[in-house]
Amino acid sequence: MKNTSKIYPWVVVALLWGVALLNYMDRQMLSTMKEAMQADIAELQSAANFGRLMAVFLWIYGLMSPVSGMIADRLNRKWLIVGSLFVWSSVTYLMGVAETFQQVFWLRALMGVSEALYIPAGLSLIADYHTGKSRSLAVGIHMTGLYTGQAVGGFGATVAAAFSWHTTFHWFGIIGIAYAVLLMLCLRDKKAPAAPVRPSVTERASAPSREGLFRGVVMLFSNIAFWVILLYFAVPSLPGWATKNWLPTLFAENLGIPMSEAGPLSTITIAISSFVGVLLGGTLSDRWVQRNIRGRVYTGAIGLGMTIPSLLLLGYGHSFVAVVGAGLLFGVGYGMFDANNMPILCQFVSSKYRATAYGIMNMTGVFAGAFITDLLGKWTDGGSLGQGFAMLAAIVCVALAAQLYFLRPQVDNME
Repeated sequence: MKNTSKIYPWVVVALLWGVALLNYMDRQMLSTMKEAMQADIAELQSAANFGRLMAVFLWIYGLMSPVSGMIADRLNRKWLIVGSLFVWSSVTYLMGVAETFQQVFWLRALMGVSEALYIPAGLSLIADYHTGKSRSLAVGIHMTGLYTGQAVGGFGATVAAAFSWHTTFHWFGIIGIAYAVLLMLCLRDKKAPAAPVRPSVTERASAPSREGLFRGVVMLFSNIAFWVILLYFAVPSLPGWATKNWLPTLFAENLGIPMSEAGPLSTITIAISSFVGVLLGGTLSDRWVQRNIRGRVYTGAIGLGMTIPSLLLLGYGHSFVAVVGAGLLFGVGYGMFDANNMPILCQFVSSKYRATAYGIMNMTGVFAGAFITDLLGKWTDGGSLGQGFAMLAAIVCVALAAQLYFLRPQVDNME
């Protein structure tokens, strides 16, 4: 199978879609199997201890993301992805062997390191294989793998109830290890060829072939456009993580329904609409950029703009139509935004530093998520969860204005 074939770039998307699914599935499983595990590991009966498990993953995952990006820009991405998948799948398998809280804690920390290695490498590889007419759609399809993995991971408790939590971790780990072997045989790296483009701050500084580990970071932060992209990525991460962690609670409060109904309703609402959003946003962006170089920026802006009224409705709506409709609108808008993050980044950052750039973006998004999750928890205790969601709309407006005013690309693919 040749890298130059027209089919292989889509094979890469299909292969990495499976990795994305496993990435989110394996991290999500622990949150659903708390009750099954606490019968054997007494420390997990403490909410504080369980919170430590969830927090250690987020902090290490966030801190490792920029490092992962720098590594991905310098090493063969195929082997980085294969190694990352193999390690976190092995960790998943070993979770089923763990007998103490400390063992689970350190395995969860190791999963944060290994999973952080994937996203920057995977997205930069897709961006190199897909240029112009297919980049946003390819990235969008890949993002649906993350959404699917999050949903599938929610069934961990169901499998654990049928068998045991040990068996569940074992088999999900074995599946990942087997998939890593498949990637060894089928996945190939690709470095984008150099091409003359208009000079930029990033490009002028990228001439030396031998560069220090942090040279790319220095160059990125000397590029004003990257600061705007970082703001544009980080701010929507606040409502993005808010919906992941608090939307079931908001549905239960605003609709007056039990959590057993609110959980599935909110999850399905966001999952289905996000699927539609990434496919719509990817297709629209790829076509629009052929006619207008700011087409990707405008598509992302449309998606981000859709989240503003949806956040207001989520915060203050109390009817089924208003709340579920707002959830659907948010999912479509956020999906359109999600599908265009890496493609917009490619318009301003050289292919040599895209993984590093996305790693920094990923870290910023994760830390924003940790901040808003904690803050909304406090607001929930004070009975102001809905108001918190509505206030996020104003913050998103700032990011949207900055994006439209400052992001003016000259090319679609900065080499």
